[in-house]
Amino acid sequence: MGDRQIPGMTFSVLASEAAAGRRADRFLADALGTLSRSRVKALILEGHATCEDAALTDPSAPVRPGRRYTLRLPEPRPAAPVAQAIPFPVLYEDADLIVLDKPAGMVVHPAPGSPDSTLVNALLAHCGETLPGIGGERRPGIVHRLDKETSGVMVVAKSELALAGLSASFATRDLDRAYLGLCWGLPTPAAGAIEGAIGRDPRDRKRMAVVSRGGKPALTRYATVRAWHAAVALLDCRLATGRTHQIRVHLAQSGHPLVGDPVYLRRTPAVARLLPDAARRRLLDFPRQALHAARLGFVHPRTGEALSFETPPPADLQALLDLLDVQA
Repeated sequence: MGDRQIPGMTFSVLASEAAAGRRADRFLADALGTLSRSRVKALILEGHATCEDAALTDPSAPVRPGRRYTLRLPEPRPAAPVAQAIPFPVLYEDADLIVLDKPAGMVVHPAPGSPDSTLVNALLAHCGETLPGIGGERRPGIVHRLDKETSGVMVVAKSELALAGLSASFATRDLDRAYLGLCWGLPTPAAGAIEGAIGRDPRDRKRMAVVSRGGKPALTRYATVRAWHAAVALLDCRLATGRTHQIRVHLAQSGHPLVGDPVYLRRTPAVARLLPDAARRRLLDFPRQALHAARLGFVHPRTGEALSFETPPPADLQALLDLLDVQA
């Protein structure tokens, strides 16, 4: 049926004996090769599929060999978020995906309290008509997210094929993903793992916490990159799972919260007194969590090529590291 998703095109395939009895949505998804089964199911339910010349309305209907199945891919509807010309660093881009360095302070997706000026708004303006449409809308496919005040490498899907492939890679952790975090104190051992199920904090629903019941399993591996006395350490953190605020929660639970974390750093760390006055004031006044998504590696969902992208800490975080090198 073709190897690309082209809005407005009609695809047709003749069912063979080998396809007999398969679900219609799965058969069409496999034949097309660029749409997920759930997306094909939605198109069938929306009236965009036929068997011979009769409407195909049941996605689970068994395929009948010798019959021609047709699927029409509608033109994408305009996305609900508006395009806004907000600059952001682009590391790589092709027809299927875009890799970027998200600035700290930028929300990824519109939500209550952040209706616009988000990364999605910026992507709509940047990509324009080059977005072929995902889920019937001209919109970017958000595969993963970074917290508003976390900077670093992100990949965003531009096509259905990329969204399905990248989502699968993130679900199975079949990728290389590393963060740099500046934490209070010196973790012991210097390299290890922090494990603990993460769920909503029962005392504060706006926070996440390590919980004994109802949480999702979470594992964070870390290694100390640099340390300044016993006061501050720069950690390389790897996620074996991907829970909300995982690194922030696990480090705080272990007694080494991130510098500047507005949610999980609740009091002045005792180890701050080990720093010279200027360095101590700068770290205590840092206005966001000192966390940067430094590296992301994955397999391109169309070409199969292994891609890897790395960015240095942003200027505000690098300034803290430079100050510690000079004063601590």
